Amino acid sequence: MQAYTIGQAARLLGVSPDTARRWADAGRMATHRDEGGRRLIDGRDLAAFSVELAQGGAGGEEGVSYTSVRNAFPGIVTAIKLGDVAAQVEIQAGPHRLVSLLTREAVEELSLEVGMEATARVKSTNVHIDRP
Repeated sequence: MQAYTIGQAARLLGVSPDTARRWADAGRMATHRDEGGRRLIDGRDLAAFSVELAQGGAGGEEGVSYTSVRNAFPGIVTAIKLGDVAAQVEIQAGPHRLVSLLTREAVEELSLEVGMEATARVKSTNVHIDRP
């Protein structure tokens, strides 16, 4: 399972690292420490928290504006629905929930899983998913 540092989580949630630290300190975001003492958030926990945050249940920052740079939405995979041929992938990118329909083969080739970082790239009516 992929885990994220406080800074990575903050970037994916569209907030400052200080806000992410405050949420972790308050127990709103579950964290654990690695061997080096860094605080980490499991990908699945971050995915669930990002959905809660987007629905207004986690107390986001007031007055923070969100923007898309060149139509790229870095975020975290929150759901994958696989069919025989097609698949549906949901990404939470800050306050934005993006849904992409793509082939099952593409999901498998990208090894996409809930809780992993991914970027939705939007052009016209198509949403393309890539990962770092």
